[in-house]
Amino acid sequence: MPGAGKTLAAEYAKKMSYPVVVMGDVIRDEVKQRGLKPTPENLGEIMLKIRRDEGQGAVAKRCIPKIENEEGPVVIIDGVRSLEEVEEFRKAFQNFSLITIYCSPKARFKHLFKRDRSDDPDLWSEFIERDLRELRVGLGSAIAMADYTVLNEGSKAQLKSTVQRLIRRIVRQ
Repeated sequence: MPGAGKTLAAEYAKKMSYPVVVMGDVIRDEVKQRGLKPTPENLGEIMLKIRRDEGQGAVAKRCIPKIENEEGPVVIIDGVRSLEEVEEFRKAFQNFSLITIYCSPKARFKHLFKRDRSDDPDLWSEFIERDLRELRVGLGSAIAMADYTVLNEGSKAQLKSTVQRLIRRIVRQ
């Protein structure tokens, strides 16, 4: 879910020299191409429109060429939102593993408020609205089907350690 620590985990992976492809960049790029401001409303609307027009796996399909262009045998993907996206990645990459990062709603809201990105909510009601939009595209199903789950209720150092250990374990398999 938004604010759980996906981006932080991806940063830790990047420090381990693994390339990272951020699925949300596809949405942000589309918003920019359309000459829109990156507001929560515009980003949410474009996210839904792309999936409505091109299918629920559309963002993954748009990311696959970016992933294939990255160097090295392992690429970290930040931002899976649906089972259809998972299916697209599993079709394209035989060793695909899905990691979910869980964090309580109150902690996620604090993370997003501190992060202060243009699409981050300022109010609890906006946070809930965003969560519900994410769940409508299938995020809950993707979370439920994850191969690995990381609990992020501690410090950044704890998350870093857990993520790095898990990535090393997955890469060895």
